[in-house]
Amino acid sequence: MKIVITVVAFMFGISEAAAGQGWWHRVQPYLDYPGFEVWKFFNLAVFVSLLLFILFRKANLGLAFTTRRESIKNELEKARQERDAALEKLKEVEERLTGLSNQIASINENTKREAEAERERIVKATEEEIAKLTTQGQREIENAARTAKKDLQRFTAEESVRLAEAMLKREMRPEDDARLIARNIEEMGATQ
Repeated sequence: MKIVITVVAFMFGISEAAAGQGWWHRVQPYLDYPGFEVWKFFNLAVFVSLLLFILFRKANLGLAFTTRRESIKNELEKARQERDAALEKLKEVEERLTGLSNQIASINENTKREAEAERERIVKATEEEIAKLTTQGQREIENAARTAKKDLQRFTAEESVRLAEAMLKREMRPEDDARLIARNIEEMGATQ
């Protein structure tokens, strides 16, 4: 109670005699220290108290703080759940990557086997094609040789006939011609 009287007396400038003697004399030099006057702190405390009273009672600041605290708590929980889900996804992705490296090795192995089988198939198909082309080439050569032989025989026969005609025309005299005609007529008459 004495403190309240002292503070009120100090604020209203009541003299020391009215406030009472005693501890006041020991405290007063500290209370009047320049720049550290107690009345400034008292005014500040009253102002802050009234401000808090108005904000919490009249403006429902307590409700706003509570609502904000709840929304932050909900957001933190949601963030925690999202983090847990992301960690699960990361774990799944890491497992897939591990499985993926095994799949890649398997695919590489299968590809090598398929490439070797394809190479062997191509070599076999090439050998068959070479054999087929060789056989076909030999047939064509044989056909060309026969055709050339026939053409040569025909040419030889035609040339022989032409040369014989030319020789006959050169060496044949009119009396040989008459004699051949007579012989042909006799042969025709004999066959009839």
